[in-house]
Amino acid sequence: MRVPGYALLSSLLARPMFSRLREDIQSVYSRDPAARNWWEVVTCYPGMHAIWLHRWVSGPLWRAGLKWFGRVASHAGRFLTGVEIHPGATIGRRFFIDHGMGIVIGETAEIGDDCTLYHGVTLGGVSWDKGKRHPTLGDGVTVGAGAKILGPFIIGAGARVGSNSVVVKAVPPGATVVGIPARIVEGVAPGEAGHAFSAYAITTNDNDPLNAILKTLAGRSDQSEAQVAILIERLAELEAQLAPHRKSGSG
Repeated sequence: MRVPGYALLSSLLARPMFSRLREDIQSVYSRDPAARNWWEVVTCYPGMHAIWLHRWVSGPLWRAGLKWFGRVASHAGRFLTGVEIHPGATIGRRFFIDHGMGIVIGETAEIGDDCTLYHGVTLGGVSWDKGKRHPTLGDGVTVGAGAKILGPFIIGAGARVGSNSVVVKAVPPGATVVGIPARIVEGVAPGEAGHAFSAYAITTNDNDPLNAILKTLAGRSDQSEAQVAILIERLAELEAQLAPHRKSGSG
């Protein structure tokens, strides 16, 4: 026996809006081990709230020509979630914002499917032109906490941006970039190991040019210390050899 209203509930859940809702919740499960159940995700994830407000309120208002209402809705979302998404931004499916606080997504930013942003990320512009001035993120891009991506260029599919990096030029698909300004430290072709999601966009590759320089300097410092130790030892030996002559000369 079916519960009264079952058909209505089933029809509602089958609608695109609820289908996307379930898809978003599932994306949280796959990328956040702290997520325990759907109710917790729906009620306690401000990143999800910000996305839903953009997708179903501020974005549609903006596209309908109600620009001021779209901005007001976006501002309310910023106040409630700590995430600022301009209503003109384009966001793909299964977009996940972890923690969320301090994220800024500009008007002409474009985000592909299955992307992940951590707290403190900025997708910003460096120009006052009215046209395209914010970055485009390909599918499956991960941006670590505190990273800034500034300008109208493309971050290729599957790329990873390290925490606190500042990216000012295009990043090829599958690459990992770190630093200020960001530089490539690891390239992974789509479909190969390492292309999958990586928490906080970290990499175990040691081929970072800055790391190489620091290791070289550390090695040279060790060599210098060893040479100084040898010189001190030889001076002590010389001092010991000269000591008897000094005593006889003083006598």
